[in-house]
Amino acid sequence: MESTGERVRVGLVGVGTIARTHLEVLADRPGVDLVFTVDPRAEPPVFRGDVPAHHRDVTSALAAHRPDLVVIATPADSHADLAAQVLTTSDARVLVEKPLVLDPADLDRLSGLDGVRDRLFTAHHFAFSPEVEWAAARIAAHPEWGPVTGVTSAFYDPYVLKGERAFTSYISAWADSGINQLSVLSRLVDVVDVTSLRDEGASCWAVASFRSRGAVGTARLRADWMTGASSKSTVVTCGEVEVWLDHTAMTAFAFRGGELLDAHGSDGRTPRKVAHYRPLYASLLSDRPDPVLGFATASALTALHAQHARHAAKAVR
Repeated sequence: MESTGERVRVGLVGVGTIARTHLEVLADRPGVDLVFTVDPRAEPPVFRGDVPAHHRDVTSALAAHRPDLVVIATPADSHADLAAQVLTTSDARVLVEKPLVLDPADLDRLSGLDGVRDRLFTAHHFAFSPEVEWAAARIAAHPEWGPVTGVTSAFYDPYVLKGERAFTSYISAWADSGINQLSVLSRLVDVVDVTSLRDEGASCWAVASFRSRGAVGTARLRADWMTGASSKSTVVTCGEVEVWLDHTAMTAFAFRGGELLDAHGSDGRTPRKVAHYRPLYASLLSDRPDPVLGFATASALTALHAQHARHAAKAVR
């Protein structure tokens, strides 16, 4: 899109918390213009010192504008309807916040729409985190380490402090963090199945199977809101080599026994989500978006994510 030299006209649907990251990253891309926002309850945001046109619904926004890209940053249960509306009433690409949908049945409805595989993308932003891309590159560059045989991932968020508002915004720990953990896995291995899931609303424990260089491995995924601070980490085992990823600090290192093999550090200046969304948008706005953003990946991850899941979250205990 940007490679054509023409400016990219963007519409943003939903101006809540995650929209701030989208706005910050888009504002830094010189070839992008925010032409409208949509939110029935919130006031329009300021973008590069100006307030874009604001609409209360997508219908009026698309009637007044011809965007090249529409970003949907609304609650997950609205994603399918909004994506379908934009796909059928405009020529724009659509970027939907993760998860694309909660109900796999919505995938069938979306899959029948014209252009869905070329125009519908999902913001699996953890797959673009610097330490994840570093780990994927290191593992690929060192076949002598052997296949990945085990992954242990723990994502903690202090959403217990939000009470019932946490469930309204994030549905459950599995709905919010589980899809992020699966997208990290998809960068490192070929995920085969979610073999078990204990979803308790504010916390969850899942086990997934995967393949790596012909071998079968197991991933253990823990997510929990009962914490006082955010902390996210993943440990990848390749034979005698372990790769430790600190997603909160965006750092990583690989070691074998007492030998440090390699390390990755953050620049210390870039906020975590901005560091995710900058490469995500660079890929999305290119002529060949990364397959991890595409409908095929979203469909596969949604099917895995939905297995055994109960999306009616329990109260925080």
